[in-house]
Amino acid sequence: MLLPKDPPGTGDEAVLPTLVDTCQAQGIDPLAEKIDALRGWVEDDLADIDKALRDALAEGASPMEESARHLVALGGKRLRPLCVALASRCGAGFSREARDLAVAAELVHSATLLHDDVVDVGDRRRGAPTARVLYGNAASVYAGDWLLVHALRRIRRAGFEDLLGRALDVLDAMLVAEGLQLAWRGTLGRGVEGYFQVVEGKTASLFRWALYAGGRAGGLSPARCDALEAFGHDLGVAFQLLDDVLDLAGDPGAVGKSLFTDLREGKLTFPLLLALERDPHLGPLCLEASRGPSVDPQVAQRVTRSLRDTGALRDAHARAEALTLRGVSRLGALPEGQARSTLEGVALAMLHRRK
Repeated sequence: MLLPKDPPGTGDEAVLPTLVDTCQAQGIDPLAEKIDALRGWVEDDLADIDKALRDALAEGASPMEESARHLVALGGKRLRPLCVALASRCGAGFSREARDLAVAAELVHSATLLHDDVVDVGDRRRGAPTARVLYGNAASVYAGDWLLVHALRRIRRAGFEDLLGRALDVLDAMLVAEGLQLAWRGTLGRGVEGYFQVVEGKTASLFRWALYAGGRAGGLSPARCDALEAFGHDLGVAFQLLDDVLDLAGDPGAVGKSLFTDLREGKLTFPLLLALERDPHLGPLCLEASRGPSVDPQVAQRVTRSLRDTGALRDAHARAEALTLRGVSRLGALPEGQARSTLEGVALAMLHRRK
């Protein structure tokens, strides 16, 4: 029997129920049943993480603190803390230290979202007004900084000296990636190489850390922690590639709005980069449109057609699939069991998600 859609510690956007629904909708019942069965196994871990997140931010009523609580209360996929929990269960199990590290991973992710919404002038996040809309830009910036401090304290409390240094490396990689995007605003970036440089810094670095940290908390050997870290890299890059495809696979109007907003912010998606390489007339069109106050519907249709006709969307998804399969193969270094099976199932099911 399938579990209720929203068990304690999860929400409508939580990754496991979302992936179960996705696989069922696409008729992949064996994978849906596998993830759902294993979902019950980590349900208490996820509830424990959510409670710890709420408790960490319970005090204070300033706009900064309200801003942080607002975003965290909106939920989300909780994929990064899930990675910590599952990695720890590949070893000795989910401990207090693993919980602290899982909470830290989500706090770092939430901090980046608060900052991103200010930089990108974002109005909506997870179906609700962003914190900056409700509490102001300054409160959101300080809230992001506050969450980072909370995260680093949690990592220090867990007692693994190397993990604090690695977390600082993650923050450094994120800032370098953001700096590159800022430098490339108003341009078409530095091609595919530059794209992966940004994605590995902004997205994959935290996935790498989450998987490695969970392995350390579970007492796994250095070689097995390294295998988890490599899996986290592949999962993180594939996750961003799939986000890129999903953002551009809709109707031309939605594609145009999303695409040219990203271009104005210096963000190039992988499918667009492939289309630019294959369609020589697309570059000047994109640059001109990205600098205007609005998007001409005919331009949006032209770009959408190119994304499909050049095979850019298809090939971007294929790249994500190849990375996912490579990541899953890395898990062969881990002991067989429910935790490894769930990590494999989550990675494979992510290829079929629709949001």
